[in-house]
Amino acid sequence: MSQSPQSIPSAKRPVHRNGALYADLCIIGAGSGGLSVAAGAVQMGASVVLIEKGKMGGDCLNTGCVPSKALIAAAHRAHSARTSSRFGVTITEPSVDFRAVHDHVHGVIGAIAPHDSVERFSGLGVHVIEAAGRFVDGDTVEANGERIRARRFIVATGSRASVPPIPGLADAGYLTNETIFELTTRPDHLIVVGGGPIGIEMAQSFRRLGSAVTVIEKFGILAKDEPEAVDVVRQSLVRDGVRVIEAVGVSEVRRSDAGVTVVLDGESAFGRSVTGSHILIAAGRRPNTENLGLDAAGIATTPRGITVDARLRTSNRKVFAIGDVAGGPQFTHIAGYHAGIIIRNALFGLPAKVDYAALPWVTYADPELAHTGLTESDARKAGHDVQILTWSLEMNDRAQAERETEGLAKIVLGRNGRILGATIVGPRAGELIGTWALAISARLKIGAIASAVLPYPTLSEVTKRVAGSYYTPKLFSASTRRLVGLIQRWLP
Repeated sequence: MSQSPQSIPSAKRPVHRNGALYADLCIIGAGSGGLSVAAGAVQMGASVVLIEKGKMGGDCLNTGCVPSKALIAAAHRAHSARTSSRFGVTITEPSVDFRAVHDHVHGVIGAIAPHDSVERFSGLGVHVIEAAGRFVDGDTVEANGERIRARRFIVATGSRASVPPIPGLADAGYLTNETIFELTTRPDHLIVVGGGPIGIEMAQSFRRLGSAVTVIEKFGILAKDEPEAVDVVRQSLVRDGVRVIEAVGVSEVRRSDAGVTVVLDGESAFGRSVTGSHILIAAGRRPNTENLGLDAAGIATTPRGITVDARLRTSNRKVFAIGDVAGGPQFTHIAGYHAGIIIRNALFGLPAKVDYAALPWVTYADPELAHTGLTESDARKAGHDVQILTWSLEMNDRAQAERETEGLAKIVLGRNGRILGATIVGPRAGELIGTWALAISARLKIGAIASAVLPYPTLSEVTKRVAGSYYTPKLFSASTRRLVGLIQRWLP
C-alpha cells in the first residue's frame, strides 16, 4: 500500500502545451507500486500524471492482500473459539454469519481506500486520469482521448490470476482472487486448484469458517519454501480438516446437479475425482501487458512480463516497469521497493539497482511461514559452504504459554558464519523474519544476532537461540572445559 500523502497545494502540476499534457512522470497503474511512485515523486517536486482504468489501490487493496488478511483474521477468531478449551476456557461452537464476514472484509477495504483514492492524490497534486492508457509511440501515452508526454513513463499495471486451460472449466464456472471476496454465502465445499500461498491461505480460512475444502496441487504445496517448514503447515491443514492432494493434476471439470466435479489426472487418496460446490483457481499469476501499446513504444516483453534491467528500465530507456508486470517476484512489498528504485533513477538520475538477496515473503497460514534470502537448496546450488542451524518452538517459553509450539527456525549460513537465508514457521513468523532480512541486507554474521539482548518471554527469543546454537559445539567442547579449568586455577 502507498504511504498516506499530505496535501501540497504548491505542488508542480502537469501543463497543457501543443495539444498534449506534459509531465515529468506518467504512471500507468494505480496499484501499490504506481501509488508509491506518484506520492513520492510529487512530494519531491515532480509533476505527475497517474492513469488507472479500474479501482485505485489495485489488486492489493481490492482483491489481494487486504481482503485476504481480513478473511484470515475472521477465520482465526473462529478457530480460537473452537480450540479455547486447551486453556481451560470452554466456548460453544462458533456460529459463522458469512454475510457478516463479507461485510467485515469490505469494511476493511473501505477503511483503507481513502488513503489510495482519487481525491487524496488529486489533493496531493497528482493529475489522475480514470481511464485506460496506452502508448501511441515511444514517448506518448493516450488516455481518455488525451495525449500525455513525459520525461519518464512507469508501467505499473500488475498481474491477474492465471487460469489454466482445463477442459470444461469455463463452462463449469470458477472463482479467482478477484471474485471470491464477493461471496456472501459460504461455499459448502470449496475445491482449490493450486497449492501456492494464495491457495493455502484461502483453503485454511474457508475451512475454519465452516466450508469443506480440498486442495489440488500438481506438484507440492508451497514449493518455494523449505520442506521442513512446509511439513508443519501441511500437518496443520490436515488437522483442520483440509483434504490435501499433491502430485496430481486436473484433467477435466464437469458441472452437474451435484455441483462441480474435478477429474484428476492420476490416483489420489480420495479417488480419481472430487465433487464440490465451488472452484477457486489459485494456479499462479500472469502479467497485465495487453492493450498497452507496448510494441508501439518499442518495449520488449516475454510471457513473464515486461523485460527490464537491474534499474527496472525497459528496452525503451524512457520507460520503466515495476511490480508484478516487471516479471520478477510478485509481492506488494516488492512493488514498494521498486518504487524507491524508480524515484532514485527517474528523479535523481542515480543508477539504483534492484537486489533481491534479502527478499522476504510470508504465507499467512496458521502457523505462518516466513522466509528471506536463500533456501538451503539454493545456497548449495550456488556453491556456498553451507551450515544449517535449527531451533524448535517447543523450546520457547512464550510459545509454550500460548500453546503454539509447532514450528521451527532454520538458518542457512555460509563461510565464517555469514547469514545467507532464514525460514521461520510458527505464530507471527512474518513479524520475526524482518530481523533476518535486515541481517542479510547488512551482510551481518551470525554473531550479531547471537549477541543481541531480547526481552523475555517473547517469540523473538527464537531468533537469539537459533543464532546462539552456532557457538554451542565450541562453547561446550572438551577443549573449552580444559581451558576453564586451567583459568580457574590461576584466578584469585
